[in-house]
Amino acid sequence: MTHPTRFNLPARLLHWSMAVLILAMLFIGVAMVGSLADYGTLVALHRPLGLAILLLAILRLANRWRRPPPPLPVDLPPWQRRAAQALHVALYGLMLAMPLVGWAMLSAARIPVAVIGPLVLPSILPQDPMLYARLRELHTVLAYGLFGLILAHLGAALLHGLIRQDSVFSSMASWRSQRSAENL
Repeated sequence: MTHPTRFNLPARLLHWSMAVLILAMLFIGVAMVGSLADYGTLVALHRPLGLAILLLAILRLANRWRRPPPPLPVDLPPWQRRAAQALHVALYGLMLAMPLVGWAMLSAARIPVAVIGPLVLPSILPQDPMLYARLRELHTVLAYGLFGLILAHLGAALLHGLIRQDSVFSSMASWRSQRSAENL
């Protein structure tokens, strides 16, 4: 059985759409902390984007289970393989945990999670102001962790694309079809 040389199209589309959404969410989150005037507008954007990220992360995991990623280069040192695996597990974990913690936090505060118009998510925790405070702090800590992991992921992508110049970066960044790439 031959291994794919790059991620399938759904994986690439999900990766890049989620990258945009997650970066937008991090900036919106920072702006929410620093702006009282625009807080309501920013929260109105933050909640449905968080739900979208949760749903896309689930789709992404399902796609990854169905279509495993291409193998890493054979000459990659074992510690870098382990680091890549750990980084991806942590990224997926936070892509799932962040929106769930946000939803739980708002549930504990009895703040409705409006998705679109009158569509509101059900509460997943009982009202508890102390739990809300702890979950809010956890949400912030996870956001910093996610930002750090994104920087590590970006650094690794640049290492593969600019220094090692192996197939890792192009396996996710290539938009040409495999046939057209093979004809070049």
